[in-house]
Amino acid sequence: MKPDFALEDSLTFNAVLPWSHFSTAGGKGNRDAASSRLLQEKLSHYLDIVEVNIAHQISLRSEAFFHAMTSQHELQDYLRKTSQAVKLLREKIAQIDKVMCEGSLRVLRLSLTRNNCIKAYNKLKLMATVHQTQPTVQLLLSTSEFVGALDLIATTQEVLQQELQGIHSFRHLGSQLCELEKLIDKMMIAEFSTYARNDLNRPLEDDCQILEEERLVSLVFGLLKQRKLNFYEIYGDEMIITAKNIIKQCVVNTVSQIEEIDTEVVVKLADQMRMMNFPQWFDLLKNIFSKFTIFLKRIKATLNTIRSVVFLVLDKNQKNRDLEDTLQKNSKDSTVDTEVAYLTHEGMFISDAFSEGDLPPVAADTTSQRNTSPNSEPCSSDSVSEPECTTDSSSSKEQTSSSVTPGAVEMMISDDMKLTDLELVRLANNIQELLYNASDICHDRSVKFLMARAKDGFLEKLNSNEFVTLSRLMEGFILDTEQICGRKSMSLRGALQSQANRFVNRFHEERKTKLSLLLDNERWKQAEVPAEFQDLVDSVSDGRISLPEKKPAATEERKPAEFLIVEGQKYATVGTVLLLIRIILEYCQCVDNIPSITTDMLTRLSDLLKYFNSRSCQLVLGAGALQVVGLKTITTKNLALSSRCLQLIVHYIPIIRAHFEARLQPKQYSMLRHFDHITKDYHDHVAEISAKLVAIMDSLFDKLLSKYEVKAPVPSACFRNICKQMAKMHEAIYDLLPEEQTQMLFLRINASYKLHLKRQLAHLNVVNDGGPLNGLVTSDVAFYTGNLQALKGLNNLDLNMAEIWEQKR
Repeated sequence: MKPDFALEDSLTFNAVLPWSHFSTAGGKGNRDAASSRLLQEKLSHYLDIVEVNIAHQISLRSEAFFHAMTSQHELQDYLRKTSQAVKLLREKIAQIDKVMCEGSLRVLRLSLTRNNCIKAYNKLKLMATVHQTQPTVQLLLSTSEFVGALDLIATTQEVLQQELQGIHSFRHLGSQLCELEKLIDKMMIAEFSTYARNDLNRPLEDDCQILEEERLVSLVFGLLKQRKLNFYEIYGDEMIITAKNIIKQCVVNTVSQIEEIDTEVVVKLADQMRMMNFPQWFDLLKNIFSKFTIFLKRIKATLNTIRSVVFLVLDKNQKNRDLEDTLQKNSKDSTVDTEVAYLTHEGMFISDAFSEGDLPPVAADTTSQRNTSPNSEPCSSDSVSEPECTTDSSSSKEQTSSSVTPGAVEMMISDDMKLTDLELVRLANNIQELLYNASDICHDRSVKFLMARAKDGFLEKLNSNEFVTLSRLMEGFILDTEQICGRKSMSLRGALQSQANRFVNRFHEERKTKLSLLLDNERWKQAEVPAEFQDLVDSVSDGRISLPEKKPAATEERKPAEFLIVEGQKYATVGTVLLLIRIILEYCQCVDNIPSITTDMLTRLSDLLKYFNSRSCQLVLGAGALQVVGLKTITTKNLALSSRCLQLIVHYIPIIRAHFEARLQPKQYSMLRHFDHITKDYHDHVAEISAKLVAIMDSLFDKLLSKYEVKAPVPSACFRNICKQMAKMHEAIYDLLPEEQTQMLFLRINASYKLHLKRQLAHLNVVNDGGPLNGLVTSDVAFYTGNLQALKGLNNLDLNMAEIWEQKR
């Protein structure tokens, strides 16, 4: 195995042929020499045997050997001719190869080489573009183009995984891009927080324009792309902080303008606010409500923009699904046709060699599609050394108008925004819920502001006009927020209802106390009716249940009237009832001003009317006025006046009922039965007064007629006394009660008179027999009848005096 192996070398020869040492040259003894000679002789013998055998074989095949020798020359001639023919053929093939094949094969080789060069060039361009990814991302982030930066990172990651996989120089780029993407997530969250803070803390002027709408849309797309679906919570947190600051700033501004409040002595804002009087505090509340209204309008505009972006993404998802379904149907047909066409040929198409390099349209097809998409600017073949080309999307956005059109927005929606319809719908609902929460936040802060002012009972001390003004302001704010946000917030409404209930209690107690004091001081004498009360009654007759506005004092004051004219009827009344009518209208007007307290006011007004009925009954019928105001007696005039006052109130009960009915819900109509019960009680009271008047005369008749004797002179003293008392009764009630009621009352008195006279005549056994006693009685009765019918309004009264005589059977 040695490189210098040679048998001529004696050492090598002796090593290869071990018997060489038997040579005599070895000189190692006679025995060794003898063995060597014996071996040589043996080999010579073998050689002889081989030669003998060869000669024998040749002799056996000599004929064939000589035939082969003779054929050798002929074979050599054939080989020479064949060699010449092969040489000629090779020359011809070489010429054919040179003329016909060498050029075409060279073209094919050059084409494949060119194709490989184009691939290498494109790959290098792609690598150069990818190499520019990080500087380009930094440039985009410097202009807050988060969507463009994220699209660039996503496209670069895709290229690294598919077309540049395994390239050593980019082995760390993927992880760097992932870290950069995480950084962008944090930057977008911080940017959205800053945007929310700037948007909500702008000066609250009457301007509801969206702050930097394009920036907001870009941020929302970026957050959606990164599946940061809870970004709206950041906006919600900022809303709470801003709502607190709005109230605080309004209080500070108002307090600074009030000289009476020393901010150095009173440090706390709440204490400073409690030092305001009602007009100052009311203006502050109005200012807060106006700020909150603008605040909510801005929030609505911003959240509507965010929701519109979410719905655009949702719509794009739907369109993509429809497009995929269409392409899938078309691809099934085209795939079958292509496979059939391809399989009709044997082997490869020659054009397959040109498919990627030699045909420019085909070669650039897939790459151009990727490069021209808005999400893959870095893959453009012309963007190797021009990073500004990657910011086309940002520059085009800056040229658009302030209102982002759907077409411009759709350019920002990338196909890799993997959000399900359910997630998008849930997000849209959460954003809408955030608008409702904004309304609730404003209402809650307003409630806390109200409660802070109500700590010292300030709101309960307001008079009715002030509370109505406050209530209208709050109702207006509640309606405004409902209109803006589309849902009712109950906290402020509940606080208003709570304050309204306290107001109703105080309102009712004040008026009930006032009515009680009026009744306790009422002497039940007919009062003059000031012109303002007549105007009040006239306005009610015209269908306006409201207190008339105070008119400036006229140059000539109208004199008070003796009676109150209501729809053509005269009502004699007392001062208490005039004020009661005004109080009743105050209840009705309060219901108009504060609809939420209708049911409470109905109950309280019913209580007030019942109280007047029962208390007036105690004072007049029960003679309580004798002790309370020191009347000597309850006269018929007092009774008649009380009856007429009750009738005046009864006249207004249907009007009051209709007023409340128009403001009640149908399910609350059952409460109107209170008015039916009150009407019945008043009618019963009037009937009791009438019965009382009849009873007074009845006792008088019983007293006088029990002493009646049928004797001259005529008319008797008894009848003259009776006629005198009847005239007094008529004089007392005629001007107070309507003529019909006076007639009905005297008919009842006359019936009582006839009953007592009939009983006395029966007792005296005077019968209608035409005798002297009968004549005396007839003369007395004629005197009574003439006197009674001579009274004003009773001339046509049917007295039917024949009933005093016992009917003959």
